[in-house]
Amino acid sequence: MATAGKILALISSGRGLPLKDGKIYTGAGYYLNEVTVPVRALMKEGYEITFANPTGNTPQVDVHSEVADFFGGDAAKLEDYMLFRDGLLGLRDPVRIKDVIALGLDQFDAVFVPGGHGPMIDLLDDPDAGIVLRHFHETSKPTAVLCHGPISLLSALPNSREFVAALAAGDEAGAHAKAAGWIYAGYKMTIFSTAEEQQREPLEIDGKVLFYPDFALSTAGGDVSVLPPWKSYVLQDRELISGQNPFSDEAVVKLLLSALGARKKRAA
Repeated sequence: MATAGKILALISSGRGLPLKDGKIYTGAGYYLNEVTVPVRALMKEGYEITFANPTGNTPQVDVHSEVADFFGGDAAKLEDYMLFRDGLLGLRDPVRIKDVIALGLDQFDAVFVPGGHGPMIDLLDDPDAGIVLRHFHETSKPTAVLCHGPISLLSALPNSREFVAALAAGDEAGAHAKAAGWIYAGYKMTIFSTAEEQQREPLEIDGKVLFYPDFALSTAGGDVSVLPPWKSYVLQDRELISGQNPFSDEAVVKLLLSALGARKKRAA
């Protein structure tokens, strides 16, 4: 049976998010709704999803996301999406990003990166993630990133690890200098805001992140904007679709489906 197309979903392999003062947030991973709401909507439209992460391990869910708050306060809906997640064999057993690259990225119509703190551990400077994002940029194929997911855009920097290291060390000028040549410089984008992160730090991660996501993208050259905390907010600039926080899940996939449809029409 023919599918509508193929979507590549990049998920973190991470287990521990480094924080200031040497702390580690061991619960870091993906947010349940940020993966399942867009994936379910895409599958409903006939798209086949390939999950990939840096090491091929089973990704970890952040238990703070397994709450009804992110599903309209509906406990039954939460349970339904947890069951849907448990049935995603590809999520339980993802392929390595490098193996997806070896098989060829031309087969995919779009790439999707959900959030949770996981991408702050590994996707932000993973060389293979950078190869993937540069491919979708160069071919103008939809690139949808949600909440902390947009931090993965940094992996497309020529010197992503040096940039991230400078940011973590508090060297803003040094980081900015290492951002030359970023393919997303000047793009309008959004990401989990400093205000939102500061609200979650004492409640969720019990510490302070090494740097704030919106500051990181701005330092790299992104045209970053955010709304007040916890409001759905999405932006589209060329191939890039970005959503600010967990409550932007439905809006992001709506724009992604629209972009996929428009691309098909142009190709027809």
